[in-house]
Amino acid sequence: MADSTPLLSHYDESSEQKQKPRSLDDTIERCIGDFGWSQFLQAILVSLAWVFDAQQTFISVFTDAEPSWHCSDQSSSSSTICNSLSNICQLPKDSWSWDLPLETSIISEWGLECSSSFVTGLPASSFFMGCLIGGLVLATLADSTLGRKNMLFFSCLMMSLSSLLTVFSSNVWIYSALRFVNGFGRATIGTCALVLSTELVGKRWRGQVGVIGFFCFTLGFLSLPLLAYINRGSSWRNLYLWSSIPTILYCILVRFIVHESPRWLFVRGRKEEAVSTLKSMAAGQSILTMSFSNVPMEQESWNVDIYSTIKILLNKRWAFKRLAAVMVAGFGVGMVYYGMPLGLGNLSFNLYLSVAFNALSELPSSLITFFLIGKLSRKWSLVGFTILSGICSVLCVVVGRISPVLEMGLELVSFFSACSAFNIELIYTLELFPTCVRNSAISMVRQALVFGGVFSPVLVAAGRKNSFLSFGVFGVVIGLCGLPALGLPETKGETICDTLDEEEHKELEKKAAAAGSNNAAALLA
Repeated sequence: MADSTPLLSHYDESSEQKQKPRSLDDTIERCIGDFGWSQFLQAILVSLAWVFDAQQTFISVFTDAEPSWHCSDQSSSSSTICNSLSNICQLPKDSWSWDLPLETSIISEWGLECSSSFVTGLPASSFFMGCLIGGLVLATLADSTLGRKNMLFFSCLMMSLSSLLTVFSSNVWIYSALRFVNGFGRATIGTCALVLSTELVGKRWRGQVGVIGFFCFTLGFLSLPLLAYINRGSSWRNLYLWSSIPTILYCILVRFIVHESPRWLFVRGRKEEAVSTLKSMAAGQSILTMSFSNVPMEQESWNVDIYSTIKILLNKRWAFKRLAAVMVAGFGVGMVYYGMPLGLGNLSFNLYLSVAFNALSELPSSLITFFLIGKLSRKWSLVGFTILSGICSVLCVVVGRISPVLEMGLELVSFFSACSAFNIELIYTLELFPTCVRNSAISMVRQALVFGGVFSPVLVAAGRKNSFLSFGVFGVVIGLCGLPALGLPETKGETICDTLDEEEHKELEKKAAAAGSNNAAALLA
């Protein structure tokens, strides 16, 4: 809870010198406390952005799914032809019909059932391509000109308006273009929400507050099958309408209720706005004056421009090898993490239940990462989870025709493993790179994850005719992409460096120690 002492009331310079704060964090915490109700409510409100982010990420699981169909009542000869063929593209148009109205999916409404996998997978691929480009274009705006709050507002507004306009799509090409804009807008929502929510509280509570966003993402994922089930038999456009209007209302709340990060305001030199924000967050306390003139403004490690540091990562051989390994692993993990939910329509299981089960499987993954990360080997955990995910994904193809329940179970294990690998890889990347380039390295890994998602929809569309082209390829890719991590150093319990020189010096010490132990072993032999 916030400190009840008036915020720098009756300011005394000698007192300030005796208890001079060591950093901007300490000064802000002394003003508004470590964790108060105002900060808690602000963090909750900001984290709600993850709910709408998850809905737009996985909404195409239902809107772009191929509906079930049945043979029409005809003469016995035509009926025999229909029953003997499973590919509707080889049947006469009048010999079969959809089980639900045409408008329930873009596939049935626009007659895409016999189109190429490129066309049917284009909308979802366009969304992830928008995420990829949006992440590159908008990566530094939250740190530089717009700030956290404005970037979150802008991203949510672009995502919600493009989702609303999607309702009026007349063909797959317009629909794909709007999905691209939708992905472009939502590219920075997760990052902005995470950073803003954690910067509104004290250092001691940032880890716990950050987890709120992950649970909100799971909540948004879980809400999709409920919305789709209520909407079953109705137009796919209703899903976009129902998900866009609440997001627009949320944008209004962000604009008028959410506070900008006082930390960012101070770093940008906007001290008056920062003090005003702190006063509003500390409502109910006696505030007479605030002074931050003596606060040491240290250079922040997170305020690094990705475009100026990527050259360093590429020029340093050890840094390039690490970055390449984690990006390759990220590509495989992203393909399964984003592709598995999109491919649920290809399984012989209830679509609504399978999506709900996948969303629920993220909860134990987050809990395992949260509670056991201190005991887990980073390298072997990442490799192990990617291999397990790959094996189970390939087995889905093998047992799919034998037991739908077993197939669903294997898919859940595969998705759970991919989620766990996702979480561990981000933590592993944090520890592999020094502070001065850490933000850029994580940004590149996140881009690799999204890049894997770009290919997933096309593979899912191809998997409607041959399941190996979706789940089989997913399994092979993630299993192979995790192997380069075997060449990475283990970081569990290791000291995290701040500069490139420190990291290189630490590696030299390790090599020298290893060489010394080998020489000693040779002498003993």
